[in-house]
Amino acid sequence: MGFGTKTDLATGRKLNLDETYHKLIKPVVESKGLLCVRADEIRHSGIIDVPMYRQLLSADVVVADISTANANAFYELGVRHALRPRTTIVISEQQMCYPFDLNHILITKYSHLGENIDYAEVLRFQKVLSDTLDTVLKIEDPDSPVYTFLSGLIPPKLQQKAEEMAQQVGAAIKNNEDENPDDNVTLSVILKEAEDALKSKEYEIAKVFLNRAIKISNCKTDPKLIASNSYLFHRLALATYKAEKPDKLTALHHAIDILDDLDLKHTNDSETVTLAAKIEKRLFYKGQGEDHLANAIQYYERAYFLLNNRYNAINLAFLINLRVDTNLFKTRQDKIADMILANRIREVTLRLCEQDWKKYAENTSAEKEEVMQQDNELAATQKAIENEQKFWILVNRAEAYFGLGNKEAYVEAREQAKQIDHKPWMLEVFDEQVEKLDELMNKYGHFLNVTEPV
Repeated sequence: MGFGTKTDLATGRKLNLDETYHKLIKPVVESKGLLCVRADEIRHSGIIDVPMYRQLLSADVVVADISTANANAFYELGVRHALRPRTTIVISEQQMCYPFDLNHILITKYSHLGENIDYAEVLRFQKVLSDTLDTVLKIEDPDSPVYTFLSGLIPPKLQQKAEEMAQQVGAAIKNNEDENPDDNVTLSVILKEAEDALKSKEYEIAKVFLNRAIKISNCKTDPKLIASNSYLFHRLALATYKAEKPDKLTALHHAIDILDDLDLKHTNDSETVTLAAKIEKRLFYKGQGEDHLANAIQYYERAYFLLNNRYNAINLAFLINLRVDTNLFKTRQDKIADMILANRIREVTLRLCEQDWKKYAENTSAEKEEVMQQDNELAATQKAIENEQKFWILVNRAEAYFGLGNKEAYVEAREQAKQIDHKPWMLEVFDEQVEKLDELMNKYGHFLNVTEPV
């Protein structure tokens, strides 16, 4: 499976695969007395292939998460199926669209909310995976389609001499490296340090760890690996523009340069284009020219059509209103069209807000509340996640109503958002955008009152 947040290009959804690993897989595997290791936790000296293949052959059990249709995951699953006749468990997120016929493989599905996994789903899937592990460790029947359909095939074994040779290759690689021995550390540890630094707003430190992670992943030496490690570049771009070094403007340009490595002009990775839109919007506000506003709109449009979500919708609507106040489109007809288009997107935003709000309402149950009451730390974490999501739903709804001219509904939604626990900056950012929107509507709102006959 992959690590970090990955985009399922078939659906545009972003899935935090670290949540899957640390909540659904690792606790269950370790409860069976097994050592649980993901590829980014394997200690190696720059080249992951040898230890990875060795693990695929020798591991007692392999849990393969093929969510997001990651090519590496499919390839590694194929290698495992070729090497071992049994004890391979395949899982995926329930909305995954399979790129080819997998009907002959048993796939256990789970539900992911994107950034996190609901605790009730964690409990459900942990039991399912636990029962599955108990079964595959007992039965002798093959679960590999290779050994199922090619009966009589004998599994290979790693001979002692071949293993010694692999170790010698690893030692030679290590001796030829210029790095310190301390650099022979797992990617997982480095990324944890980077994420901790990001959370504590130590962005320069985060950049150091992320650059180190990119080096370990060989992305800079092999450009073909960049796309499969896009998460590292997303986090580095974020840390770069947040660090504001050597100054805010230079940092923003550097961040865009980092995303350019991900083929920014053509990619359909929603995380890449959404992050680029944020940066381009800031460059426009820094007076770098209207081309940056045009870029921001283009990227938000792409993300909106890929994901059809309220975040990209509400920001796209705002930037389209902002375009009216520029020379990007100069005619009166174009400006009228933009004002109308922005409000049409806000109508969609309201429907998306309603859908997202219903998800949380439907996800509440007495059983879930009872379980959470037994674990105060869990309850606090789950409550914080839900509060943050509900807050953003309400302020997105409020901004949509404001742009549509329904001030009463705007005030009601904003007041509801204020009642939810949130960090002060969240409401400040919202109010700042609404203030700018108010200026635009006062200046160009009359374009919405055109009543010329068709």
